[in-house]
This record gives sequence, C-alpha cells and structure tokens, in this order.
Amino acid sequence: MRLDDLHRDLFAPLEDALSRVDPVLEMAEIARIVSVGNGVAEVAGFTDLHADELLAFAGGVMGIASDIGTERAGVIVLGPTDCLRPGDPVRRTGRVVDVPVGAGLFGRVVDGLGRPLDGGEAIEAENLMPIERPAPPIMHRAPVQVPLQTGIKAVDAAIPIGRGQRELILGDRQTGKTAIAVDAILNQRDTGVLSIYCAIGQRASAVARVIQSLRQGGALERTIVVVASGEDAPGLQFVAPYAATSMAEHLMARGHDVLIVYDDLTRHARAYRELSLLLRRPPGREAYPGDIFYIHSRLLERATQLRQQHGGGSLTALPVVETQAQNIAAYIPTNLISITDGQIYLSPRLFEKGHLPAIDIGTSVSRVGGKVQLPAFRAVAGNLRLMYAQFEELETFARFGTQLDAETRRKLTRGLRVREVLKQREHDHIAVPEQIASLLAATEGLLDGFEPDDVAEAEQTVRQVVRRQAPEICDRIAAGARLEDADRQTLIEMMRAALSGLQAEVGNGDA
Repeated sequence: MRLDDLHRDLFAPLEDALSRVDPVLEMAEIARIVSVGNGVAEVAGFTDLHADELLAFAGGVMGIASDIGTERAGVIVLGPTDCLRPGDPVRRTGRVVDVPVGAGLFGRVVDGLGRPLDGGEAIEAENLMPIERPAPPIMHRAPVQVPLQTGIKAVDAAIPIGRGQRELILGDRQTGKTAIAVDAILNQRDTGVLSIYCAIGQRASAVARVIQSLRQGGALERTIVVVASGEDAPGLQFVAPYAATSMAEHLMARGHDVLIVYDDLTRHARAYRELSLLLRRPPGREAYPGDIFYIHSRLLERATQLRQQHGGGSLTALPVVETQAQNIAAYIPTNLISITDGQIYLSPRLFEKGHLPAIDIGTSVSRVGGKVQLPAFRAVAGNLRLMYAQFEELETFARFGTQLDAETRRKLTRGLRVREVLKQREHDHIAVPEQIASLLAATEGLLDGFEPDDVAEAEQTVRQVVRRQAPEICDRIAAGARLEDADRQTLIEMMRAALSGLQAEVGNGDA
C-alpha cells in the first residue's frame, strides 16, 4: 500500500470530524468566591461590575451585586448557598434581574424569579421586564376615580378603596389580615380586575390555603401567585414583591385594572435586615438599615392610576403589615402608614369578642377612596363613622351603670344593631345594592326591634327582598346613580313590610 493511501485511510475520518466542528469564541468575565454566608457571598476578581447586576454561580444559582468595593463585592444570593464553595467561579451576565410577564402567568404559582412552582409546564412569557423600575411620573398619573369594591360591608361603607390607591392592612397576627386581602381578590370575579397575590416569608401551609381558597372561589385563573416562602433564601424574599409589581405593571400599561396584595411587608423588611447585617452594613433603629423606608416607598409608589394616553390602567396595592401587641406606632408600621393612602386596622380586642371582620372603624381611614365612593353609599353611610364613634363612646360610659335617658338608650340600641350588621362571614361577598340596603335598614332603625342575635337573619331577609322586589333600583345603584328620595322611601317601606312579618315569626317562636 502506498504511503498516500495509508495517510488517507488513517486521517480521513479525523479530518471529516474536524470539518464539522464550528468553534465559537465566548468571552466572559469571571471572578471567584471569597466567602459564603447564609444568603450572601463575597466575590473578588471583577474589574468592572454594575450595581444590581445579575451574577451566575455554579449550579444555576443566581445572585445580585449589592455592595461593590474596589477589590471585592457583596452579592445577595437568590437561592441556596449549600452548593457554593470559596474558589468557585462567578460569571457576569451583563443584565439586571428580570422576570417573565404576560397572560401566560395567570393561574400559575411562581417564585420571585418567575420560575414555576406548581409543577406545570414552562411559562410562555410575552416579554421580560426588570424587577426594579422607576415609578410613573406625576404627569402620567390620573386622579383615583373608580371604586374597588371588596364585598366587605365595613370596608366599602366606612373605608372605601379606589382603583389606583394604596391601602395598608395592619394588625396583630391571627386577626384576619390575609382573609380581607383574599376576599378583596375573590370579589373581583365579575369586575374585570386582575389580581396578583405575593406571599413573602409565609409558611407553605398558609400559602396552600390561600391558593385553595382562590381555586374554590374561581379566582385562580385570573390571579398570579408569587411565592417566596419562609424556607426560601432571604434574597428571594427580598426580590419577590418587586417581581410581582413588574408583572402587574405590564398589565397596567395595557389598560388593565390590577389588584396586588403584598403579604406581608413585615417579613420583607426582616429579610432585608438579615441581608444587610450579613453584608456588614451599619444598622440603625431596631437593627434595620438606613434605607429601610426607601425599599418600601419605591415599591408602593409604583401603584397608581394612569392617564388614558399612557394606557389608562390602574394598579391598586394592598400591603399587609403585622403589628405586635397592638403597637401601630412601631417602626415598620409607621413607615408604611406614612407611605400609603390609608389603613385598615384589625383589632385583637374585636377579634376576641367575635366581631368579624375585626375592623376598627375608628382607627381605620381611607384618604382617597371616599372621593370615589358610589353616591348611594355616601347617602347611606356618609355619617356612619361619626355615628359609630359616638356609639362606642356612649357604650363605654354606659358600663358605669349610670341612669340613661331615652335618647341615649335609643343611640345605644341603634349602634348595637349597626355593629351586628357590620359583621360578616369570611368569603361571604355582598353586592353593593344589598350592602346599601342592609346599612339603610340599620341606620333608619328598622332593626331596632330585633335582638342582636336575630339581626343576622333580619339582614338576610332585607337582602333577599331588595334583590327580588327592587331589581331596577339595584341596577341603578350599581351603575353609580344617586339614591333618590323616592327610591330610598320605596326601599324602606319594602324592608319594613318584610321585617314586620319576620318579627312576628320571631316573636311567636320566642313565645
């Protein structure tokens, strides 16, 4: 065999394989891990690094460049740090943290980076948006003009919320804060409002109960659930509300009305405090860093009502914060009270008495929603807060056993019936006309003849009668029409006739 033939037989397969190889030159700036902590890492070796830049560790774990020095940088790790070791490589990505946005997220449960947690298929995103975005400028914002009905009588009547408002929900633990927020989401079934529920630092069992409530109420298919549980890295808990807000802003920019619930920002602040202390930032009051106010203000300022030329959508925020021993003057609660447009305070005292929802009307306030409350609501519940405050003051004095005149006894009787009417079961969403009918019956004294234990049955009768016998009036009220004197008198006579028959039945049963 000739030498040329031997060379061809031996090297031809190798030359053929090499011809199919297309080498690609990939440039990357790589540093090394110096130290790893619980949720943070320190890296060295980058010659250029931007603030809040996304970094890639080994094993698919990501991080955010936070404290950048001349030689080293502190990184917030967005995942478990068990697999990271000093000396491991760290690569720059050249981009900031972003999340998928779009309609493909509805009905899904995702983490703070938009990755599915429900075991479903991969999410088809319309786009990617950074989690940190500037709030809409003042000239892009429109006045809050449309009410956001929650279906809760105490809220819609005395502490109304408007679309584009930021209303804080605060109270001690286990007083019903999450229940009010979830009921507000469930009540948007027929309003066209889309919802996002962001769980921060919650137990997995508590989040599962919320998801089950949304599924049973038929609201999950129009809701995005963003979860950063207490078992997740503090970095994921920190970025979760910003990621959820970017998802909401994408919908708002396309003209949708969006409701977002942050449950809760107390745990968010604690996660940020943990990260700041691990990064050796100087602590301030209660060991929180100096910018703790800024992290919440830049988040909640993104909630607004946009003008029509900028999309016309709205983003309504319901942040939740937990108090301790009814101390609403604590550091984080006062920060959030000063940022938001009002607060709904849930009192442990009312909760222990069985007054559910345990909303303290005297301490709660809405600084915006009252201007967009339906005219019929204002006509019926305009003086509800004042009347209820006077009743509670009289009730306090009456405990001393002093002799009371007839007018004072009448106010106490009326106030007790109003309190019973404001009670409401969880997930019992009441339409606006029925709420107005119930409050009208209570404030006009139609329920004074009933014992407090019988008020709930009387209220059900009122709601049924108005729904069946006055559908035209109900439609006008729901459409935003004023409650005319003729309609008001018609409702009163209709309810008085129904309640008189019920009162006779109750009296015969007692006899």
